[in-house]
Amino acid sequence: MGQIKIYGVKDNLDPIKETLSSIIHSCMVDALEYPTDKKFHRFFPLDKSDFYFADGRTEAYTIIEISMFEGRTVEAKKQLIKLLFERINTELEISPQDVEITIFETPKHNWGIRGLPGDELVLNYNINV
Repeated sequence: MGQIKIYGVKDNLDPIKETLSSIIHSCMVDALEYPTDKKFHRFFPLDKSDFYFADGRTEAYTIIEISMFEGRTVEAKKQLIKLLFERINTELEISPQDVEITIFETPKHNWGIRGLPGDELVLNYNINV
C-alpha cells in the first residue's frame, strides 16, 4: 500500500500534475514492484504566500511524501529515491535541488483499508522487495 502527497507552488505544480503523477507511479512500479493498477496520489498546490522554502530552491520546489507499509529493503527505497530524482529531472527539467522526498513507513496494522486493518488484508502483490 502506498499513499503519496505532492506539495508545490500552485502556478508550477498545476500544469505538471498529470506528468508528475505518471513519473511517480512508474518509479513505484519499477523500484518497489508496485502494481500498475494501484495509484493513490494527492496534490497540494499552494499559493506562494503559503509555501516557504530555503534559499537555493526555485519556484519549482516540490515535496513528495510517500506513506507505505513497512517491509521494503533499504536498497529498494534508495532505488525509488534515485529514480524519482532522475525521472523528474529528465522529464520535467526540475533539478534534484528542487525536489525533496520523504518515505514514511508504518506497520500494516496501523492502516485501515476497505473495512479492515491493513494486516488482515490479502494483497495481490509483495511488499517485501
